Amino acid sequence: MQSAPLPETLANLLGLDPNSTAVMIVLSLVGAGLIGTLMMTNTALAGPWAKRKITAAFTDRIAVDRIGPYGLFIIVADAVRLLSKELIVPEGADRPAWDLAPLIIASTALLGFAVIPMGNGIHLADPEVGLAYVFAVASTTSIGLVMAGYASNNKYSFLGGLRAVAQNLAYEIPLILTGASVVIFAGSLQMSEIVAAQQQSLIGPLPSWYAFVNPFAFVLFMIANLAEVGRNPFDIPEAPTEIVAGYQTEYSSVYFVLIYLGEFIHIFLGGAIIATIFLGGPAGPVLPGIVWFLIKIWGVFLFTQWARSAVPRVRIDQLIEIGWKGMLVLSLANLLLTAVIVGVTV
Repeated sequence: MQSAPLPETLANLLGLDPNSTAVMIVLSLVGAGLIGTLMMTNTALAGPWAKRKITAAFTDRIAVDRIGPYGLFIIVADAVRLLSKELIVPEGADRPAWDLAPLIIASTALLGFAVIPMGNGIHLADPEVGLAYVFAVASTTSIGLVMAGYASNNKYSFLGGLRAVAQNLAYEIPLILTGASVVIFAGSLQMSEIVAAQQQSLIGPLPSWYAFVNPFAFVLFMIANLAEVGRNPFDIPEAPTEIVAGYQTEYSSVYFVLIYLGEFIHIFLGGAIIATIFLGGPAGPVLPGIVWFLIKIWGVFLFTQWARSAVPRVRIDQLIEIGWKGMLVLSLANLLLTAVIVGVTV
């Protein structure tokens, strides 16, 4: 399923020359702004409002319902409240690293959406190593977490940063190995090719999404993704009952907003990867592709919120043991089994 990237689509709509370097640079920036705005809008809706509503529904409580219809204006209220707070810099902080950490956390997740096909022509680029690029960009978020923890000059923050490193090392390897099993099925790292390989019918009306072709890999990836985005039972780096708030303890005002947004953007990036490699990307009947894509990533977000409300947090030693002794072994077994099946059947 090959389609023109968004900058080229915009050039054709506006009657501009798609072969002009200057035109493509400008339209690439415009396209990046449009996709970034779409993801930031989803994040703004999910963070202050949807998270509270979903958690309240799971725990039989009443969430925000006083500020605007259905409490939607809590988004504006939270933005004003947080951005109007004083930015307090801890004494002894490593200022360059402390300032850069929130920017790295927020920006690296946004960069991953550049190669995600969200619908016909709604992607910035479609490189042959698209999936590898997404994994590489997503993994750099841990650099920001370590910088935030180390630079804050706070033992709780530093402990949260160390836990983030340990968690990412333990779960990124199973995440990538499970993604590699999809690459074996599709025969390509290119995101559009992975989506195209899922367009046929598996059995009757059931599509050949890799979530149906290999449900074991889908479950492994969903669990590893929970650890990657720091949701229960794997929210160890910011466990409030143990280390206050971990790597973000000393942050306030706009820096806290950037970290908070980065956390939820990363959740939606994880949902976008799952939707692309396991759920057919933007594929779906009747509705436009972009609508189906948003439905799927919100479905993954709903799952992470269910885990946040229903699954108790594990201890740090249990988390490491699950990652290295459980997830790694199962993901390797899945990869080898997939290779054998594809090798025999093809």
